[in-house]
Amino acid sequence: MGVYVVSDARDDNLEVDKEVDKDAPLHQRKDDVSPEIDPEATLTLSDAERRQLELLDANNRALRAQADLDNYRKRVQREQQQESRYALMPLLRDLLPLLDNIQRAIEAAEKHQGTESLLEGFKLVAQQLQSILIQHDCRSIEALGKIFDPNLHEAVSQAPSDEYEAGKIVMQIAGGYQLHDRVVRPSQVIVSTGPSPE
Repeated sequence: MGVYVVSDARDDNLEVDKEVDKDAPLHQRKDDVSPEIDPEATLTLSDAERRQLELLDANNRALRAQADLDNYRKRVQREQQQESRYALMPLLRDLLPLLDNIQRAIEAAEKHQGTESLLEGFKLVAQQLQSILIQHDCRSIEALGKIFDPNLHEAVSQAPSDEYEAGKIVMQIAGGYQLHDRVVRPSQVIVSTGPSPE
């Protein structure tokens, strides 16, 4: 049984246009009462959506680039702070042999009579140099009697010791120094092998 679609005429006369099968699914009806969507309007809408997605993508890329730039700046700033903090390392490495020689001169002067004024002069120079190093946060590494630590000490030899157990430092050959938390020069030491065999 067919259904007739009636359209309004301008002169208010009702007029029968076509027969429509009401049992047919909506998507198969050829003449639908709803207006058709303009294909150009669909393209424009899709174009606007596409442009909005492109804009969002470009915005996300810009935000990521900004974050990368900020991270780069922070990393460079940290590296510059580290470089300035440890800028004295080469100077300290050059000064430490001088300090060693002053210490040796003091030890030699202590063994000989009549060198008291020379000894006092060397001690004064050594104290002054030590205080300068401490002002710049360069400190000597404790060694004698400590457990050997390869991060802080350089073992030049081993020796038996009744006083120190195995693995402890029995003698310091040359002093080690740290600038802040970095080793400028490790202490050169002799490490105990334990009591001598009898």
